[in-house]
Amino acid sequence: MTKTKTPGFWAVIPAAGVGRRMGADRPKQYLPLAGRTVLEHTLDIFFRHPRISGVVLVISADDGWFKDLDIKANKPLWVVDGGTERCHSVLNGLGVLMNHVDSQDWVLVHDAARPCLSDEDLDHLLDTLHNDPVGGILATPVRDTKKRAGPDGRIAATVDRGAMWRAFTPQMFRLGALEQALAQALAEDFLVTDEASAMEHAGQAPLLVEGSARNIKITQPEDLSLAAFYLSRQQTTGH
Repeated sequence: MTKTKTPGFWAVIPAAGVGRRMGADRPKQYLPLAGRTVLEHTLDIFFRHPRISGVVLVISADDGWFKDLDIKANKPLWVVDGGTERCHSVLNGLGVLMNHVDSQDWVLVHDAARPCLSDEDLDHLLDTLHNDPVGGILATPVRDTKKRAGPDGRIAATVDRGAMWRAFTPQMFRLGALEQALAQALAEDFLVTDEASAMEHAGQAPLLVEGSARNIKITQPEDLSLAAFYLSRQQTTGH
């Protein structure tokens, strides 16, 4: 009897953005955070996790900072050039994996600017989705009151938050299915805001997996101090 291969888990980290809202002299993934760069913290999440088989890092073709990092990869690391938008960069990363691993393996796409993903949340995502027919994303329910603005900047409506979630990363799908969904969406000029939206466009319904709100995305200067606080808490508690 032929033994069925257990699907692997691979991380794709798009890091080709420039992060203009930070107003810094370099892309936000290269800003200092708790003694290292944001990107180094993010990479370490996947390097240290025993169930992650390898990592694809997607950087800008004219990136001038990555070469100066002291990256100690203990598993396969492929570095590939990004594209015009995040979705193009992710597709480039998936293309690398398609040349090296099985199309039924799982891929976890994670924002380079989310360095506070905990091992606990990553384990929860892997445990929840490893047998799922579609895949899914880390997310948290919306707890604030939601308002819709009118063209004059005044409140036009209060939106029911009952079924609303905030989408985080990683977003975890089968490699072949995600590559096909992204390529199809781009070919049809469909606006892809995250990997889940590409899968939705392909007719799939990704699962929402509740994670911690500490898994923040660094977009504003004040986010760095909050991320440093969360990282210090993780080191203290081990989560």
